[in-house]
Amino acid sequence: MNRCLAFALAISVVWALVGVACRPANTTQTANPASANSAASSTNRQTYEVKGVVKEVMPERKKAKIAHEEIPGYMEAMTMLLDVKDAAELKDLQAGDNIMFRMVVLENDGWIENIRKLDGPRTPLPADPPLRRVAIVEALGVGDAVPEYTFTNMLGQVVKLSELKGRAVGLTFIFTRCPFPTFCPRLNTSFQQAHNKLKASTSGVTNWTLLSITMDPEYDTVTRLKDYAQRYNPDTNHWQFVTGDLTDITAIGEQFGLQFWRPKPNDPISHNVRTVVIDAKGRVQWISNDNEFKSDDLVDQMMKAAR
Repeated sequence: MNRCLAFALAISVVWALVGVACRPANTTQTANPASANSAASSTNRQTYEVKGVVKEVMPERKKAKIAHEEIPGYMEAMTMLLDVKDAAELKDLQAGDNIMFRMVVLENDGWIENIRKLDGPRTPLPADPPLRRVAIVEALGVGDAVPEYTFTNMLGQVVKLSELKGRAVGLTFIFTRCPFPTFCPRLNTSFQQAHNKLKASTSGVTNWTLLSITMDPEYDTVTRLKDYAQRYNPDTNHWQFVTGDLTDITAIGEQFGLQFWRPKPNDPISHNVRTVVIDAKGRVQWISNDNEFKSDDLVDQMMKAAR
């Protein structure tokens, strides 16, 4: 592997583009059954009344980063970059504001609405981020050769990047306990759609592989990954869910700008997102730093990378 063997203590980055973090709050509010059930029959709509703390406001993008409490039966306490349908919902919000809001969850979408400030002083933001042991690696950009990494797939088989040369490789980073539809499930759905389109293609391109790499290898065992993968019905000749050594997963992620960590040992994972395409010669073809790309974009990049 072409990377430094030294290890260093590096400060975890808390301003991840999209992330999960923070401990469960002492008080929780669950969904209003009446409002949730009224629309569920036709849209599979669920709603939850949730408390949280504003971390960052982005009205121009109709987004806000919010550390919310645990939602019993649905989600751990997390810090998430959440969408609003109307930017006016974010008017007058500031970092540190304590808020109540309605979280709306559909099968393939989710957002927040009806945001209300709560009385009381603002919550102080964390001072210093925790320290974390990581490998020192060099950042990779388009055209750079990707070094060797070794994983284990959901069938218990060893997967080496070097053995995938000659094939286009698309990879992204997920974990099985990530429930909100616009985060890991959206990445999985985009990969599933790309997988199905590539398989159905009449172009003759068959030298391609998709890898979904867990960021939670301690929990996401081979057995759990196998069960999780069945939701997406992958052809394992072309799409594999993989785990590996945490240091290696951290290293390859950081080479593409991915950051993930636990603020405390038992906390949920905090992370941003990266999706990467590597060409048949083992060079970086494309890097996406959000979860909003279309499956057609991924298919197009995979087709180019396979040549």
